[in-house]
Amino acid sequence: MKKVHNFNAGPCVLPDQAIEKSIEALKDFAGTGMAVIEVSHRSKEWGEVMDECRSLWRELLNIPDTHEVLFLGGGASMQFLYVAMNFLEKKAAYLETGVWAKKALKEAKGLGDAYALASSADKTFSYIPKGYVIPEDIDYFHITTNNTIYGTEIRYDIDSPVPLIADMSSDILSRPVDVGKYALIYGGAQKNVGPAGVAFAIVRKDALGKVSRYIPTMLDYRTHIDGGSMFNTPPVFPIFVMNETLKWLKGIGGVEAINKINVHKAGILYDEIDRNPLFVGTAAKEDRSIMNVCFVMAPGYESLQDEFMAYAKERGMVGIKGHRSVGGFRASIYNACPVESVEALVSCMQEFAALKA
Repeated sequence: MKKVHNFNAGPCVLPDQAIEKSIEALKDFAGTGMAVIEVSHRSKEWGEVMDECRSLWRELLNIPDTHEVLFLGGGASMQFLYVAMNFLEKKAAYLETGVWAKKALKEAKGLGDAYALASSADKTFSYIPKGYVIPEDIDYFHITTNNTIYGTEIRYDIDSPVPLIADMSSDILSRPVDVGKYALIYGGAQKNVGPAGVAFAIVRKDALGKVSRYIPTMLDYRTHIDGGSMFNTPPVFPIFVMNETLKWLKGIGGVEAINKINVHKAGILYDEIDRNPLFVGTAAKEDRSIMNVCFVMAPGYESLQDEFMAYAKERGMVGIKGHRSVGGFRASIYNACPVESVEALVSCMQEFAALKA
């Protein structure tokens, strides 16, 4: 098998262990003689997977009994609508830190009075807004903790006087989180916890049932709590891969251990960006993401962008092209990205700089 260094932003690199176990389950799931994508979701064997996956989420994030863990279809983009449907009664505020935060706000505006409390759009979302005051007369405050396109991240738990809701699609399980501070944490799986096709939602049960509007059955979190995430047929295979990914994470020491690894990986790459005369980071240093490292050619070297991209590709670097809306480069170094891949990218940058010196 060809060896590459996978920096894709999502779907992205997954643990070898999870992939191997998933391949085995496609051949014979739990001794049933059926593939995991053939087995009934009402079977005992599948029920055990669902129970184990929920249990691992609870253990890895220390999720209190006040919150329920849900596995849903539709990805994080569908969750944008879930949020407003279940929590917006009169007014809601959003922290506008990038494209996905804007999309989440758009869905809320379609259902009621929702607005951006603070925004970093004035500097192309290159920083996290600060100094804002969360009003107490809103139904909830929504944040996007990690911004994959722009490489910024909120790496702390905000103290909010109102229910706090967070899209953690791209940094969930990369660092410790005080789940008790949130009414809802949600995201797509395809960054740190599995393949595309399933979304996770960690919802505080007593925060639900506060809105007066009719909530369509499939968009009501209570439906899925009551149904154990199996009101309808769940996305079986993505959940299986998620479960195997969580088992891998537990096996290497859990969230505290992976956080140390992630900080180390990001430090290696940011140090090279800051040292290398050919490159410059695009995110404010105090807000740099440890998941998505964004950078461009330094002033005067812009004409070398395509040449470096080709040079890196020849050396096995995959997925480092920046998002189409911003250009440049982006290395997504999620949990399963090995430090060896980051070191290989750094060596590639050093070698290219030496050639152009």
